Amino acid sequence: MTEGTTSAAAEGADTLSRLEQEGEIAADYLEGLLDIADLDGDIDMDVEADRAAVSIISDSGGRDLQKLVGRDGEVLEALQELTRLAVHRETGDRSRLMLDIAGYRAKKRAELSELGAKAAADVKSSGEPVKLRPMTPFERKVVHDAVKAAGLRSESEGEEPQRFVVVLPA
Repeated sequence: MTEGTTSAAAEGADTLSRLEQEGEIAADYLEGLLDIADLDGDIDMDVEADRAAVSIISDSGGRDLQKLVGRDGEVLEALQELTRLAVHRETGDRSRLMLDIAGYRAKKRAELSELGAKAAADVKSSGEPVKLRPMTPFERKVVHDAVKAAGLRSESEGEEPQRFVVVLPA
């Protein structure tokens, strides 16, 4: 191995270790939250796309956990921000941690990927840009990724909370 390769491997291991630490801090914080709320749930940690990913899952169907998702994922978004703040407090570094509860975000990601692919197909067939409904940053990112995978490009336009994706012809 060359010195550059060794350095890159060490940097990758440092990043993985840091992300795993973020996941552990988040898991501890969320376990405390579940205890306070008297909710049952298991915590799963992973590293996906250079960010820590933490999921709260339930063996009992997750009906109680739906309270932590809220309407349109609003409570989930708030809990994700609180969890990121807890990680920041412990590490001093800004966290990009992703939180999923009862599979909500995974299901949403699949729906949005399908939406992005359909919009890309519509643009390919019509040659005209397609504007989508306003979305959260997470939702827009998933749609941008799906459009890119379909070989087209997209942009976000507007101001929060009315920011939306426009899928553009090639």
